[in-house]
Amino acid sequence: MKRLLEPLANAWVGVRTHKLRSSLTILGLVIGVAAVIALMSIGRGVQAQIISQIESLGSNLVTIMPGAATQWGVRGSASSAATLTSEDATAISEQVPYVSSVAPYSSANQQLVFGSENMNAQVIGVTPEYQEVYNLEITEGAFISQYNYQSGAKVAVIGANVKDELFSGVDPVGQQIRMGNNIVRVMGVLESKGASMMGSTDDAILIPLTTLQQTVTQQRSSTGEHLVSSIALTVSDQEQADYVVSEVTSLLRSRHQLGSGVEDDFTVRSMEELASTVSEMTGTLTLFLGAIAGISLLVGGIGVMNIMLVSVVERTREIGIRKALGARERDIWTQFLTESAFLSFAGGLIGAAVGWGASKLISSMGIMGGTITTVVSSDIIILALAVSVGIGLLFGFLPARRAARLNPIEALRYE
Repeated sequence: MKRLLEPLANAWVGVRTHKLRSSLTILGLVIGVAAVIALMSIGRGVQAQIISQIESLGSNLVTIMPGAATQWGVRGSASSAATLTSEDATAISEQVPYVSSVAPYSSANQQLVFGSENMNAQVIGVTPEYQEVYNLEITEGAFISQYNYQSGAKVAVIGANVKDELFSGVDPVGQQIRMGNNIVRVMGVLESKGASMMGSTDDAILIPLTTLQQTVTQQRSSTGEHLVSSIALTVSDQEQADYVVSEVTSLLRSRHQLGSGVEDDFTVRSMEELASTVSEMTGTLTLFLGAIAGISLLVGGIGVMNIMLVSVVERTREIGIRKALGARERDIWTQFLTESAFLSFAGGLIGAAVGWGASKLISSMGIMGGTITTVVSSDIIILALAVSVGIGLLFGFLPARRAARLNPIEALRYE
């Protein structure tokens, strides 16, 4: 036990004897560890926020978009001609098992006018199932009904921001607004959901899909079917999500007459798969941020090596006396390496506390727009401390080796 504790005791004496030098030594490591923890906590916070947004849409949600998927599951350019139709959605609803709701939709940008107020907004043509599929809540009025959809009624459900922009101090339900060249009556207001990866309905206005197809976009496929921007559906049994994706893919390939070896002209993604893809991407981003911050740890390690080399020179006579009294090279090597590890560990602990405080400050004070909640997990702190100690050992090796190899006679003569 004495053999194990003696290097630590000597390291502590060395630190106390040269307080200023020791403080400057660990300063670089403190900054490095704090930067690693703060940046990685931001990356983890972004990851958690995105995953939360995806989960809020429902883990049983499956989306179908036109265009083939590319690397990372990101859809290729939508420059390819629209390929999805309302009839595709009907076929999925009728022929694919474990599908509870199917909601095809299309969108276009239109100018909205009410009185002296006006704004540009996204107009989304939807079916009644859209509310259930995307978990939308109504705060005033009602959502689009099956009758509204079948009759192509000129009614609308507006987002929370649209209400604030156009109807300040006025009850919007029952009011008429100009949408492009058409007049629609407001029948409901959506609860605010905020922005998400799938867009936001707060700045949108929802109308029956049939109304949109009749008044704004009248695109049809070569076979005369009504084109839509996307199709969303919910799965009744989440465990069957992969099966549903496979069946939908097979059905659409058959309907689109895609031969063997021909790439899909659509992309089917379940929320579970999307969450996994996003988690992988943000995980890579987090590691990248940590690697950038890790550069400052290397700079701190160089500082440790420089100070330890100075320490070897200053303590040359001490080393000579210890060797003359029987100390082996291993004892000298262990003493200096332990002192280097002690300094780096102390710097790592202080840096971890500073990094944790910085990450909490970012969340609480609205830094970076106030939209990011940082996440400091134990694995980030352990990783930062381990790297800090590892760098201390790595950069302390050369000074320790030089001290251990000093000739005791020459060391005793050193002035």
